Amino acid sequence: MKRSNFYQRILTHPVVLRYTQWEYLPIPIANAPVFLIVLYFAIRARKLTFFAAANPAIDTGGVFGESKIDILRQLPQMLIPETIFVQQNTALEDVCYKMQAQGMKFPIIAKPNVGERGQSVSKLKNLEDLTAYWKAFQADFILQTFIDFPKEVSVLYCRYPNKAKGSILSLCLKEFLSVVGDGKRNVAALMADSPRANIQLERFLKQQPELMRYVPALNEKVELEPIGNHSRGTTFLNGNPYITEKLVQVFDQISHQLEGIYYGRYDIKCESLEAMEAGTGFKILEFNGVAGEPA
Repeated sequence: MKRSNFYQRILTHPVVLRYTQWEYLPIPIANAPVFLIVLYFAIRARKLTFFAAANPAIDTGGVFGESKIDILRQLPQMLIPETIFVQQNTALEDVCYKMQAQGMKFPIIAKPNVGERGQSVSKLKNLEDLTAYWKAFQADFILQTFIDFPKEVSVLYCRYPNKAKGSILSLCLKEFLSVVGDGKRNVAALMADSPRANIQLERFLKQQPELMRYVPALNEKVELEPIGNHSRGTTFLNGNPYITEKLVQVFDQISHQLEGIYYGRYDIKCESLEAMEAGTGFKILEFNGVAGEPA
């Protein structure tokens, strides 16, 4: 029994998990098989950037270096959160003015205009948080109203340009990183006892020391991370059984409003899957093109 527990501790150690679980691997390693497949098709098509044809309205089709704000501006504006684009070196006063003009209130989400895997994405609760992000992040970034819907999903959709109807290839349900209290231990101790949360513990000890000292009541659920990404501890669940004809029709309608965008993943917050299926109660946080993974 002791030997079994020892091996279990080794297998669930954060360092081991980082290099044995696909979701935590560095991008070049995780996507090495994909690179080989892309190279094969590039040779076959005699064009290195053949994949860009899937989304001619997006730089490189959405494989790398694409501007998030350029994509967001092409989406139906009623379906995205209030959003502003902040160029590098914009004065903080001007950022606040833009927020006020857009009717944006805290909390908000800040994210790089160019980036992936949730890097440098933060939930800002007040002006102090915004000031700290503005000082630290030396590049163009985006601010969005935080959408407080209970569910976050990713919908991988594609449609041939000459077809009226497309397909949902994948529906991913996201379960945010959280712990459940036992009435005795603080959040840090609860995280240390969870293999998934333990990987994030060092980051949380630095960024949220007060939360780490908090002792949740018995069965109290504490959501730790509002950003839905593998690298931030989110669990991705298979939602394909919830793909319906009605849901496909919703995304067909969205797709037909986009010119030159035919393949990619919509990251969405919704009131419920039923509401989204009815075409209401959801917001598109961003759209990832050819490089959008089914998750």
